[in-house]
Amino acid sequence: MLDLEAENLFDCTQFPETEVAVNKSDLVDVVAEATGSSKVLAEEAVTAFVDAVIADAKAGNRVTIFGFGTFNPTSRAARMGRNPQTGEPVRIAASKSVRFTPASAFKQALNPRAAKKAGAAKKSAKKSGKKASKAAKGARKR
Repeated sequence: MLDLEAENLFDCTQFPETEVAVNKSDLVDVVAEATGSSKVLAEEAVTAFVDAVIADAKAGNRVTIFGFGTFNPTSRAARMGRNPQTGEPVRIAASKSVRFTPASAFKQALNPRAAKKAGAAKKSAKKSGKKASKAAKGARKR
């Protein structure tokens, strides 16, 4: 069962190494338990969330959920492909899809060691950037 508390929201150590599929009813159970509401209300909330994301993506809008990620709609033009068995050309229809890009908080939760290294690198880059900007200002004054 998923744990939706803030510190455990993205804790992937609780999952086994294999792929874990969470269906809608599992998600509804977790939301109901985490919020202390009924399963009916939790199902309405989950359905409303999913429907809102799908509707915005279908309209061509980018959907950003801060701390989680961004759903970016994409489209593919029609093209010609090849049947791998026969080698004959096959027309592939145009299609729409969505790409998901996880937020930095999501990435840091998945890679806690890398997040510490990245944080240290950003701090040192900021310090060196400040020194460089001060040197550039001094050069402009001369």
